[in-house]
Amino acid sequence: MSQPHLPCRPVRGIRRWAAAAAGALALTAGLLAAGPQASAASLTQVSGFGTNPGNLSMYAYVPDSLPAGAPLVLALHGCTQSANDYHTHSGWSTFADRHGLAVVYPQTSTANNANSCFNWFEAGDSARGRGEALSIKQMADKAVAQYGSDPGRVYITGLSAGGGMTANMLAAYPDVFAGGSIASGLPARCAEALTAAYTCMYSPPDRTPARWGDLVRSAAPAGTTSWPRVAVWQGTADTTVRPANATELRDQWTNVWGIGQTPSDTRSLTGGTTVTTYDDASGRPAVEVYSVAGMAHGLAVDPGSGAEQCGTAGTYYLDTICSTYHTAHFWGLDGDGEGDGGENPGTLPAPAGLTVVATTDTTVALAWEAVAGATSYTVHRNGTKVSTTASSLYTDTGLATGTTYSYTVAAADAAGRAGLVSPAVTATTTGYTPTCHTASNYDHTTAGRAYASGGLTFAKGSGQAMGLWNTFTIHTLQQTAPGHYVIADDGCPA
Repeated sequence: MSQPHLPCRPVRGIRRWAAAAAGALALTAGLLAAGPQASAASLTQVSGFGTNPGNLSMYAYVPDSLPAGAPLVLALHGCTQSANDYHTHSGWSTFADRHGLAVVYPQTSTANNANSCFNWFEAGDSARGRGEALSIKQMADKAVAQYGSDPGRVYITGLSAGGGMTANMLAAYPDVFAGGSIASGLPARCAEALTAAYTCMYSPPDRTPARWGDLVRSAAPAGTTSWPRVAVWQGTADTTVRPANATELRDQWTNVWGIGQTPSDTRSLTGGTTVTTYDDASGRPAVEVYSVAGMAHGLAVDPGSGAEQCGTAGTYYLDTICSTYHTAHFWGLDGDGEGDGGENPGTLPAPAGLTVVATTDTTVALAWEAVAGATSYTVHRNGTKVSTTASSLYTDTGLATGTTYSYTVAAADAAGRAGLVSPAVTATTTGYTPTCHTASNYDHTTAGRAYASGGLTFAKGSGQAMGLWNTFTIHTLQQTAPGHYVIADDGCPA
């Protein structure tokens, strides 16, 4: 009997080796014939979404009459799967119809990877501004523009190899994604070469939370202070991506948030699922880990018509609990989840006329029309609550220069219950102060100013070649914009 297939199968440029190993690592294709759920909307391919350096395809499911300012979810399939497969089985179409949100399904192919895996383990495909990662980011930009989605409520989720890529996207683009959900996946930047991929899957490195967190911080734009809210889903009987990966993911993202690894709450759900929650300083869940007892490698689904059910069972879609329902609730997409601040939302209308009054290098001033019956207002930046104010004016401070932020406002009643959220506005702070850094190629990479690939070093952002990755080759890099460095060995103007 052939062994089950490996959805995280990491292959690029070694297809002969992959063919020889296919007997031991073969994955039964999950492309079942069932079509998408009944709806006037359907899964549609979208073209012209950017330069597409990662050679990916874009598919979207957009409910009819989608309102402007709706959330956007990007959902990444596992190996040998496709956009249609993930759309059919994961249940995201159910909640897109129910809550009013667009879903984009990036799709890779055998042209990129012999088993149609996202190349989560390749630095050239998983770093900011490069390869598949940039293609996925371009899809988000396209969807925001085409469907009028709220740029402050963009989320990403993925299964297995798609989960590994999701973690890398959250690290590389925390300014794009308000939240993420990693199903049977790997910590961000656990591997940046094929040889390390299997180690991560079968025996993940037991790094300290600080070391895991540093990998995220070095992948993100310099000066990042706002981070995505992250859900982690893992089966305890997974022999393909070992359950220890969920622990390392927890360590990584709680460290990024600076909240430690002691749970704020632990509770039991259906399907033998235990969820541990780690709150941020304001008491909102920042990281949640869902452990499904006895579940093997796959995405947790729960077929049925109940309010908390979703999806279709199949290869690597396992009938246990609807992870999509709980993920949407965690992000607040249902208007009643942790992401929106509680179980009892208020009834006040959304504040009208939210505008950007002024910007400086580090501040954004906002104003909106007062709401009758409101005793306070909650202000969210990039989907994260940053203030509660009694005034219809607010100035956000301590921001990074030359950076774009998205804001929404909700009115709260005397009981502190926030009502409907306003349409989002965006604001870009002014200015940028270039900086200079002289160090070895090794130190540049560990500091996040460069990245290593194939034993060579490249400047982050510009991609300029810097030579061998070692402690002996010295370069001066000038940071000319957030996350963008150029070689300045002949003199650094900054």
